[in-house]
Amino acid sequence: MLRIITDFDGPIIDVSERYYRVYQICLEKTRNREQTVRELTKAEFWELKRERVPETQIGIISGLDKAQAQTFSQMRRQTVHTQPYFQYDCLAWGAVNTMLKIKQMGIDLAVMTMRRVRELNYALNRYDLDNFFPENRRYCLSNNYIKTHDVEDKPLFLSNNYIKTHDVEDKPLLMARALNELPPAYDTWMIGDTEADIVAAKRHGIKVIAVECGIRDRAQLESQLPDLIVQDFSCAVKLVLENSLQQVG
Repeated sequence: MLRIITDFDGPIIDVSERYYRVYQICLEKTRNREQTVRELTKAEFWELKRERVPETQIGIISGLDKAQAQTFSQMRRQTVHTQPYFQYDCLAWGAVNTMLKIKQMGIDLAVMTMRRVRELNYALNRYDLDNFFPENRRYCLSNNYIKTHDVEDKPLFLSNNYIKTHDVEDKPLLMARALNELPPAYDTWMIGDTEADIVAAKRHGIKVIAVECGIRDRAQLESQLPDLIVQDFSCAVKLVLENSLQQVG
């Protein structure tokens, strides 16, 4: 059996509009009434996010002072993953057609995400993706999981090419659970868009393809040394299939 384990946000779901809307709302709520700020365009904002520029710095670039930027950052963390804003997510280009191909070819497909159960199920229902990911192929956080820290503002640099976040610690645990529960496969690949995906795969000896369509730019992905970096989910699956055919040949 050939298996693909994919992250959800990034490869399958485009979260850029949600993040940008929350940025706009938090900027407006943080600034003083008479204060002039410079609202970044979506392209400007998303480029900074993909470069891992801290939220406080994004606030300062937008015209907030240091104290306001701290408030802005905290508000953003408390808001961006709340239910009212998930409606701004959309399907990543080509993701559904690619998953249809995966299903038609009989490839085992599982999703591994730092979303909570209710957050994942909301998106699966909204975009009619349940058939691609039955319940025994969904690996995510429980609804009562509390994200006590958001370290986008304070990443811990353990070496020149390793950034520790809580996702980096938690996602390998999901991977361990998946590998323990899923039936054997002769070949398994991970597809993701963050350092957590890459670390989770490498820690368990799984080949990993990073995609540039998510929340990390190429430079950030390269620093984590994935096996391959491609544009999007469709390109990643194409490479997996080509590699599988070579092995069979």
